[in-house]
Amino acid sequence: MKKQSMSLTWITLATLLAPISWGSTYVTITELLPAGRPLLVATTRVVPAGLALLLIGRVVSSWQPHGVEWRYLGMVSLFNFGIFFPLLVVGVYRLPGGVAAATGGLQPLLVMLITWRLNGERPRRVDILVGIAAAAGVALIVVRPDAGIDPVGVVAAVLANVSFAIGVVLTKRYPTPHNRLTATGWQLLMSGVILVPLTLTVEGIPAAVTAINLGGFAYLSLIGTALAFVLWFSGIRRLPVAAPPLLGLAAPITGAVLGWVVLGESLSALQLFGFAITIGAISYGATLRSVPAASADPIPLPVESPDDCRPQAA
Repeated sequence: MKKQSMSLTWITLATLLAPISWGSTYVTITELLPAGRPLLVATTRVVPAGLALLLIGRVVSSWQPHGVEWRYLGMVSLFNFGIFFPLLVVGVYRLPGGVAAATGGLQPLLVMLITWRLNGERPRRVDILVGIAAAAGVALIVVRPDAGIDPVGVVAAVLANVSFAIGVVLTKRYPTPHNRLTATGWQLLMSGVILVPLTLTVEGIPAAVTAINLGGFAYLSLIGTALAFVLWFSGIRRLPVAAPPLLGLAAPITGAVLGWVVLGESLSALQLFGFAITIGAISYGATLRSVPAASADPIPLPVESPDDCRPQAA
């Protein structure tokens, strides 16, 4: 029992590294990447990351998805990456960093609502209260009184978080793949099937890419996407469904700290109060251990009948 508790503690800490890396997204995009290219940023995140994970996954195991597994991976990929990334980057480009990050504070509540809707699992009152406090804490940290509000940016950021919340629930709900590196790599490349032609059609190929741009793309793809999502998906599958969204609140905290350190932004007493609330919500998420019963069980893969395996007449 003690060994299992220690194992879950390490999984929690590893999962926490994912949102910490995502907290650097705003600074990376605004300081290192070409301006006004949200689709390009989304595409260069998923395609190199997907290829890298497929190569590494091939060394670990020869497993490949087959049959209905492709459909499951495609569905989860759509919400985790194909819809989420373009909308997220649109929100980052069109909103001040604080407003864009504040929508991420809705994640715990969104995941609870979607879990209730899809699984019939009613959230506990304490989880709802923590979710509300978390959203308020993040807002206190990142939203400034003079922040400009762009309606398109707000809608894009909110829809991005809805998509990501659906991805969390579906990742927990569907069966664990035999090779997580390969499965994550295929998810990323599947979203690239949507993003690459969309990028070429809407934005085209950039006229010039600097060494700084390349460094930003590499960091965002290999660290902020490939490594981060392997850790994130592992945490989703092994922790209670309510825990990862609360751990994900480390992203806006990291973003605010980087804004203070890198961009020279100030921190007010109200923001520090928001830090305390949000860190409390993260700590609560880190203590969650019990897995909800029946409704959260993975959906079993359908078993092919012997008749399905017989040769068919030409």
